[in-house]
Amino acid sequence: MDLGLKGKKAIICASSRGLGFACATALAREGADVIINGRDVEALKAAEAEIAELQGGSVTSVIGDLNTQTGRDAILQACEAPDILVTNNNGPPPGTYDQWDEAMWQEAFAANMIAPALLIRAVIDGMRARKFGRIVNITSAMVKSPHPNMGLSTSARSALTAFSKGLSKEVAKDNVTINNMLPERFDTQRQQQMAELAMALKNITYEEARAEMEATIAAGRLGRPDEFGDACAFLCSEQAGFISGQNLQLDGGSYVGLI
Repeated sequence: MDLGLKGKKAIICASSRGLGFACATALAREGADVIINGRDVEALKAAEAEIAELQGGSVTSVIGDLNTQTGRDAILQACEAPDILVTNNNGPPPGTYDQWDEAMWQEAFAANMIAPALLIRAVIDGMRARKFGRIVNITSAMVKSPHPNMGLSTSARSALTAFSKGLSKEVAKDNVTINNMLPERFDTQRQQQMAELAMALKNITYEEARAEMEATIAAGRLGRPDEFGDACAFLCSEQAGFISGQNLQLDGGSYVGLI
């Protein structure tokens, strides 16, 4: 299927590795010109080189911290009229409510609600004027299945979800869509960190920690990042213009709810 993405300009945030990189790879493969972003120069340049080898759309890397205005300005200046925006950022670490002070709450919301909301605000009027826009927020399955140890992440990402839902109804008539992707248990560095945390807490091996993770997934395995990237590319496609304000659960069938 031709997704109609050839020549489209796409900003993918926090995309030097993990799910952001998977989205950038899928979009570039479909012919989009991608702008990738990260804070680690070495990792970002490696990601740029790998995407360039696809010989799809062009790739440009921008160093910057999305939690700062300077970082956001840098990526916006590299792509002044994006057709696609994929927001993404590092999530706060797990913990317990009694560990989270005011500064930690502010940091979580700055990274996972305020930064993406400001990026959306910066690009959406241009998308509306051009009558094409695709915005995808990478959030978390915890938005619909909260866990007490993930309260910082869940709260901030849920706020972004609510903001995006309201805005999506206003901009849909201009062929601008806003959707959220809710991943859980994809085989990325994040899950490696979670496995290492389980090792320390339970005094188990890495293999045992991975097996415990997989046992919680209906599919019996961790998700592949390329599966996530391909889903993102579809939500950014011409064909997805009638899909907006939605939360796409990507969790191997583990979500127990109906809606």
